[in-house]
Amino acid sequence: MIDFIGDIHGHADKLEALLLKLGYSKRNGTYSHPERKALFVGDYIDRGPQIRETLEIVKRMVDSENAIALMGNHEYNAICFNLKAAGGGHLREHSAKNINQHQATLSQFQNKQHEYEMYLEWFKTLPLFYETEEFRAVHACWDKTSIEYLKENLVEGKLTDELIYQSVKKGSPLNEAIEQTLKGKELKLPDGLFFTDKDGARRTEIRIKWWEDPNQMTYKEISVEPINNLPDRQVDVSGIGSIDYYPESDKKVFFGHYWLKGEPSLYKDNICCLDYSVAKDGKLVAYRMHDELHLQRENLLYV
Repeated sequence: MIDFIGDIHGHADKLEALLLKLGYSKRNGTYSHPERKALFVGDYIDRGPQIRETLEIVKRMVDSENAIALMGNHEYNAICFNLKAAGGGHLREHSAKNINQHQATLSQFQNKQHEYEMYLEWFKTLPLFYETEEFRAVHACWDKTSIEYLKENLVEGKLTDELIYQSVKKGSPLNEAIEQTLKGKELKLPDGLFFTDKDGARRTEIRIKWWEDPNQMTYKEISVEPINNLPDRQVDVSGIGSIDYYPESDKKVFFGHYWLKGEPSLYKDNICCLDYSVAKDGKLVAYRMHDELHLQRENLLYV
C-alpha cells in the first residue's frame, strides 16, 4: 500500500498539504498513515523556499519507517559539490551554473553547517532505486543495463564514499549507470539545432522517453519536453548510448525528474512520471497504488 510522491524541491507547504490530502496525520512530529507508506522519488532540495523543512519531514518519515526515500540527481549533486577532489577543488565544480543551482539550499543552511552536513551524510544512505514484485521506482530512468550494474556494484543499492569518488570519472561504467539512473537518457540533436531550457541554458541534447522504441520515433515525438523547433524526422539511434527501452509488458515503474506541465496523466499503463514542476508554479503529485494490475489515472492526486 504505497503512495508515490514526486519531486518536492523545498516546497514543504505543498508536501504537507498533499500528505493531509492522502490521509496522513502528524503525530509525535512525524507524518504517518494507519495502512500506507510513502515512497519519495528524490529531489528534496534546491529551488524552493522550505528546503530544511522538507528534509525534516521526509527524514522523519523514513526514520520512523513511514516512508522510503530515493536519491535524486540534486542530492547526488550536493554530495559531489561538497566532497573535495584529490587534486584540489570539489567533485562537482563550483562553477557559476552549479553554484546557482544549489544557491537556495546553501542560503537556507547559512550558519547551520552542522545540520547541513548531517543531511549530506543522510543523502548517502538513500538508495538509487527500489523494486518489489509489483513495481519499480527510480528518480529518472529504469534502464535494465544500468540498474543491473548498480545492483552488482553498489552496497544494498547505495553509494559509499569510495563509490562516489569513482562515480565522477566521466565515461566509466559507474558514471554512466548513475547518469542514466538519476538524470535519464539523452539524445544529441542533429548539427546546428539547439533549444533553451527552463534555466535559460543552451542545450544541444534532449531528454528522451526511455519507454519508447527509438526506432519508431521522430525527434519531436521522443522528447519528454515539448520543444517547438525539433525536427519531425526519424531519430538517429546512433546518438543514443543504449537503445533498449522499457517494454509495456514489464512492471509498473514510477519516477520524477522531467518537469512536466499541465494536468497529471499517465504515459502508458505501466509508466508514471510524478514530476509536475512544483518549483515552477506547478503541482506536487502523488500516485496512490492499490492492487491494480495496470495504472489508473484516477489514482493520481495532487495539490
